[in-house]
Amino acid sequence: MRVIELDGDGLTIDDVAAVAAAWRQPAEITVRVSPASLEKVKRSRQAVEDFLARGEIIYGITTGFGDFKDRLIPLDKVQQLQRNIIMSHAVGVGPLLDAPVVRAMMLIRAQTLVKGYSGVRPAVIDTLVAMINRGVYPVIPTQGSLGASGDLAPLAHMALPLIGEGEAFYQGERLPGAEAMRRAGIVPLELAAKEGLALTNGTSFMCAVGALTVARAEMLAATADITAALSLEALRGTPAAFDERIHAVRAHPGQAASAAFLRRLLQGSDFLRSFDPLDVQDAYSLRCTPQVHGAARDAIAQARHTLEVEMNSANDNPLIFVDADGATVLSGGNFHGEPVALVMDYLKIALAEIANISERRLARLIDEKVNKRVLPAFLTREGGLNSGFMIVQYTSAALVSENKVLAHPASVDSIPSSANAEDHVSMGSIAARQAAEIAGNLENVLALELFAAAQGIHFRLETLGTGACLGQGTAAVYRLIRSRVPVIEADTVMYPHVEAMRELVETGAVARAAGAVLESE
Repeated sequence: MRVIELDGDGLTIDDVAAVAAAWRQPAEITVRVSPASLEKVKRSRQAVEDFLARGEIIYGITTGFGDFKDRLIPLDKVQQLQRNIIMSHAVGVGPLLDAPVVRAMMLIRAQTLVKGYSGVRPAVIDTLVAMINRGVYPVIPTQGSLGASGDLAPLAHMALPLIGEGEAFYQGERLPGAEAMRRAGIVPLELAAKEGLALTNGTSFMCAVGALTVARAEMLAATADITAALSLEALRGTPAAFDERIHAVRAHPGQAASAAFLRRLLQGSDFLRSFDPLDVQDAYSLRCTPQVHGAARDAIAQARHTLEVEMNSANDNPLIFVDADGATVLSGGNFHGEPVALVMDYLKIALAEIANISERRLARLIDEKVNKRVLPAFLTREGGLNSGFMIVQYTSAALVSENKVLAHPASVDSIPSSANAEDHVSMGSIAARQAAEIAGNLENVLALELFAAAQGIHFRLETLGTGACLGQGTAAVYRLIRSRVPVIEADTVMYPHVEAMRELVETGAVARAAGAVLESE
């Protein structure tokens, strides 16, 4: 059993992905709070109690929220204020979040609170962690966050079961929040001052969606290189453009990594052409694969960096600072999701570009005029009677067109809220959700290209003979594909084969097949 310890600083995207993936079997991973970090949590909480005892006016503790910041709250209603923020802010709409995203969201929120600047009791963090460990997943709609003042609506839905309200899934059943907590053996909370605000004010929703999308994007970037390599072999391309010297003189790390991976994938291949003075270079969709895929790799790396900083940050408001001179409460704007919004928009564009160049390679695979009849038209015999892979490209084109709309930056939009008290927002949650949608479309685009490339390899084998060798990495992938998807000899119902290919991409099987061979060198 793996243990992930929350200490306020060391949470990684890999940790988040692991916790999210264990949603069916939550006992596979135990989340716990570092005992040392609880001391900061307790000091911060004591400061809140001291502020209250002195009757100090503090935003969100003894005042209302947003434009109600000038409305003072009597001390006997401070606890009701915290309950009210959760109930009133739970106004999300749309499809429900999947359980993995909910787990990621709760984990990231707990990590933020563990930093010890939010003024909550340890019991709040312990309750969140217990819900993760025992598999209680709040019912959370996807839409409603502006990405400043944090992800208010989604986080309010997340917090409802903590106070015995709302709904949650437990052991596959959708239940009232109080009942789900009872069955899991978790006692709901009576919130104290600051705690409702601390639970709802932050970037945990956009970070959760973004972190899982980054993990997915890293796998898809490797899969895209593998897919391009198989297409290059199917098209009798040249690996000359992947020469290490070319990439050494343009020092983008993603480009160099992509080119190196392509070289290793293709090593030993009989399917590539040697130097031909009448055909010295390939089209951009083949020749520039490292430049395009590499730039996307760099964008993904930037998104990882930004999200890991954000996941380990205090991002609610106000924040409580305790030092040797006493405690200070400061109002600021760490809940603003602009850093996440910008990198999610960047990630959207990067993933859309991987899909764009993939569709262009697919188009070359099926067009005998541009592939110089290396492959038959639409990858089929008896063209005319059979349409072959004609509509495979149509579907790919439709997906990349959708991506172009989704890739429009969400972060450039802002609509003022709370009577103009909150007059600029990030729309970071929208950017993160769109990035996840584009990643899903990319999975299908790569699956369609792989489907066509494998069909092309079949025809190349007929020409070269069955003794011809694919590259050391692509050979393993081709065997994997053929274990699930047959050669298409004549027109047949295609969508089951497309779905089988998508599953190989989505589960990471394609990336693992190539990686296992290369790692065993």
